[in-house]
Formats: sequence, C-alpha cells, structure tokens
Amino acid sequence: MILKDDIYGLILAGGKSSRMQTDKGELQYHATMSQRTFLYKMLEKFCAKTFISCRKDQVENLLPGEASIVDENMYGGPLNGILSAHHRFPQMAWLVLAVDLPHITDKTIQVLLDERDTLKIATAYTTQTSQMPEPLIAIWEPVSLAEAEKYIHAGNYCPRKFLTSQDIKMIFPENDLELFNANFYTDYVQAKNRLAAT
Repeated sequence: MILKDDIYGLILAGGKSSRMQTDKGELQYHATMSQRTFLYKMLEKFCAKTFISCRKDQVENLLPGEASIVDENMYGGPLNGILSAHHRFPQMAWLVLAVDLPHITDKTIQVLLDERDTLKIATAYTTQTSQMPEPLIAIWEPVSLAEAEKYIHAGNYCPRKFLTSQDIKMIFPENDLELFNANFYTDYVQAKNRLAAT
C-alpha cells in the first residue's frame, strides 16, 4: 500500500440524515466504532491527509485527532461539502466517500486509487446495474471541482448529472453490494446483519 501524497480523503458526513432519522455517521456497523470513524481510519491509510466534512454542530462529536472541514453552506447537497474542501485546499485532488456506505473495504479504495486517471476530471465507481457514476465514491481532480463550481453557478446542483456531462473514468466494483448506501433504518439493519454473517 503506497500513501498518495497528492490526494486528500474526505468523508461526507454533514447531511441531515432525515430518512435515517439519526446521524448516519454515528451508526455502528463494526463493533463499537462509529461508521464515521471507521471510514476515517480507512482513508488515513491511503491519503496524505483525511478530513471529515461536517456541519458546525457536529464538530463536538468528533474524536480527538479527527480533522474536519466545516461545511461553508454556500451550496445545497453533497457538492456543498466537496466544494468546501476544495476551497480549503484548491490544489488537491479529493477521494470522496459518503458516510453511508457500510460495505466499503480497503480493497474498494485501493482499486479506486489504482484505476485513477489523472487525465480525466474524475474517476468514479459505477454499478453494473445503473451504469451511472457514483459521485460520492470517487476521486475528484482539482480541475473537476473548479468546473463543478461553474455548474452550480449555472443553477445546477446534482453531482451525478455533472459527472455524466464530463470526461470521466468509470470503474466497476467486484460486487455491486460494495456501493450499497444505507438511507433508511431497514437498510442499516440489513447491512449490519450481512456484515455480521461474514
């Protein structure tokens, strides 16, 4: 495993989690460790620096040593967190990971890094089912974030639609389940049961 010195990791954990009705980052899939901390420790192994993208009111819940970037709230949706990080370190590429992905493994991240194409504006996972880029498990190159800002200023907010309009590289996981995101409590229970059975 080679640490990438030109890429920072970002755990997107600032959403309101209205469908889950609890902070998704606080959920525990792996023993007593929160999902937010689990993913933070995972990305620390691969990225030069790792940050948790969060709201101001969430900072007090972070563990000592967990670096954060507070959402600037200039935009809506997940691009808010990604662009807040870009404004802080505009020269860096970002490996972005949503906090609600319970089946992500070290291998998932390693493959994403190995398949990264710096000549494209982003490298993103996609499922065999959707054939659409997953913007919240992707590497965003610096130029892509500058372009995303223009996209927002034109009145658009969907990161997936942005990526589909750009020259990106898409890769497939070994199993689509790796990209499963837990939006509802029933999703959380199902994912936890699957992980317990492995």
